[in-house]
Amino acid sequence: MAIVPLPRRRFDRSDISGAVSRDVPGDIPCDAVRRWYENDLGWATVPGTPVHVITGLRFDVLDVPAEAGIAALRHLGPIPGPGSPVALHGGRMRLLVAAGSAEELPGLLEWLDWGGLDLDLTAVGTGGLMAAPTPPDGAGRLGGVLREAGSQGAAEWLRPPEPGREVEPSLPTMSALGGGGGAPDLVRVVDTVATHCHRVRLRRASTGPSESQPLAFS
Repeated sequence: MAIVPLPRRRFDRSDISGAVSRDVPGDIPCDAVRRWYENDLGWATVPGTPVHVITGLRFDVLDVPAEAGIAALRHLGPIPGPGSPVALHGGRMRLLVAAGSAEELPGLLEWLDWGGLDLDLTAVGTGGLMAAPTPPDGAGRLGGVLREAGSQGAAEWLRPPEPGREVEPSLPTMSALGGGGGAPDLVRVVDTVATHCHRVRLRRASTGPSESQPLAFS
């Protein structure tokens, strides 16, 4: 059954007082969170709590260890593209990329000579779900600091999508020109992320997991 987003309406903090389901960390009602995604962003969600958004329609997701993702973002620049959203959840980083990228990932890794290696790098596309990070006004922004790469807390936006703007032009794609607004192409993003995933796995294999430390991010 197709799930169609509700007509867009701007997220209103007063919505919180009238909602009753409070199963989202940060004490923000699920109904208010769902409205933010469906009305402000136009992203389809599925019924139930906590809120999950559907991947493969407006975007796909690269799922990597947060430690590798942090290093990759520093290499790429603060964020892969001025408007490309990035989320954190339970020690994992989710980088939003163009829809269809999940299908391209296996062949792209082979072409980049990363095929056959266990990189702990996956992609979620058509038919998948992503835990919906709490809207930034309610969750509290990270203030430019990643508190702990291994945090097991609720999903939260490191770089939230901007309501009122289409997400697609900001996402890394297979196009030679990359995404809009200066976003790097998907090839560069995947190669960089794969490199740091490999380095993290080699380091952990030789020394064991390091203790999580607060990491500056700029």
